[in-house]
Amino acid sequence: MSLRSFLEFLEKKKQVIHVKEEVSTKHEISSIMGAFQNGPALLFENVEGHSTKVVGNVCGTRERTLQALGVSVEEIYAKHREAMLSPEAPKVVDDCSVKEVVEPPRLSKIPVLTHFEKDAGAYITSGVVSAKSPDGEVENVSIHRLQVLNDRQLAIRLVPRHLYRLWTMAKEKGEDLDVAISIGVHPAVLLAAACSPPFGVSEFGVANRLLGGRLSLVKCEKVDAYAVAEAELVLEGKISVTKEVVEGPLVDITGTYDVQRSQPVVDLVSVMHRKDYVYQALLPGGSEHRILMGLPREAAIYEAVSNVVPKVKAVNLTSSGCGWLHAVISIEKQTDGDAKNALLAAFAGHPSLKHAVVVDSDIDVYNPEQVEWAIALRFQADEDLVVIPKARGSTLDPSADQESGLTSKLGIDATRPLRVPKDKGSKAKIPKTGTSQKIITKICRELSE
Repeated sequence: MSLRSFLEFLEKKKQVIHVKEEVSTKHEISSIMGAFQNGPALLFENVEGHSTKVVGNVCGTRERTLQALGVSVEEIYAKHREAMLSPEAPKVVDDCSVKEVVEPPRLSKIPVLTHFEKDAGAYITSGVVSAKSPDGEVENVSIHRLQVLNDRQLAIRLVPRHLYRLWTMAKEKGEDLDVAISIGVHPAVLLAAACSPPFGVSEFGVANRLLGGRLSLVKCEKVDAYAVAEAELVLEGKISVTKEVVEGPLVDITGTYDVQRSQPVVDLVSVMHRKDYVYQALLPGGSEHRILMGLPREAAIYEAVSNVVPKVKAVNLTSSGCGWLHAVISIEKQTDGDAKNALLAAFAGHPSLKHAVVVDSDIDVYNPEQVEWAIALRFQADEDLVVIPKARGSTLDPSADQESGLTSKLGIDATRPLRVPKDKGSKAKIPKTGTSQKIITKICRELSE
């Protein structure tokens, strides 16, 4: 399964717009992506100074991302849980499309985008980084922003998670860490790389399970790492354990600039790509960024809340909450304490979560008007407000304590108190007859014409 196969699917669905005008990698492509970030995928066919096409907004909507996995909104969390609990090792192939061209690194040949006005420079934002521990026992696959320094070097933002742990292990042995950077992959690989299975579980196995066993890997030519066999482009390199540079600033998922830090340098040693490869771009802070990062965290919240309440219907990390900091969770509660237990579980399941609202199953978590209606009529501040002072939060929240990373958290129980009769605490409905439904449909058709 590949990015190309998914793009072919989107073409048949008429969900790809071909941009034939000449556009620059500096601000112009990102500007167009930003204008249509909740719309179709965009294929830029005429990129100034490059013969390579650029594709963006591939997973710009939740519906399109679910289409890539072949699941409905109701099925996604079970599918994710199955993949996390039962990963399946992909097959390794010798001959594959990404090996059509093998050449020395020259990053200036790749149409890497400069996205925002104050960015430190051009950034690879859709790179899936894979690496193994020095003893070869543990593999990690994750997405990291990569700042272009020159034709052969990148700066990598290493958040203190699993890749950072592998890098630390390599540093203790005095060896640079071999990595493969796969660019232009199927959405299932991006989603798996954004999830957080236990250390020691390869996200490639999670991706392969999501794809029904149809993911293939290839051993790199110059480094001890595996890459996606059907990727458009693979960069082979080594994360230095001695060389660091100031990285950033770059806009992150919140749409605000992250701070500058001293980060490791990646020395590239080789490049593999298809002859006519397409470069995949991902707009920082855009809808695609929020969906790819948020869906795995929604699944984590769903799993955590399911452990403490009888039934969880849906979870939404809201777009206006940056797809990261705000959650709406719908449950079928049996006691008045269920909602508060759900709130505490949600904060534990996604530690970056800042504000959460729990609603009943009759409320659509994707409809902010319905959520606000529930808060207006089912919430009492002196009984239903949960405040957690000074807990671990997100480093991306500019209002949090920047030294400690601590933030205060707020939970709202907007479920109907069981003491309130259901017919009094629920929204009234108007029955629809066959005649009224036909007339409604006719009027809607006329309005859309």
